[in-house]
Amino acid sequence: MERVTLRIPKQQIDEVEQLVETGEFPNRSEAIRSAVREMINEQAESRPERTGKRNWAKV
Repeated sequence: MERVTLRIPKQQIDEVEQLVETGEFPNRSEAIRSAVREMINEQAESRPERTGKRNWAKV
């Protein structure tokens, strides 16, 4: 695996920490990997209809 450093708003990190504390994910890294996988899968599903624009999540 490759290490990536990124900046995420504190509110989102707090929400990720809550998912870890409730046992939904073993740690923050796995929660973030899961979110990236989900985004990639959603993008793959919508590829036939792509208009050339990316539909990134709004923060």
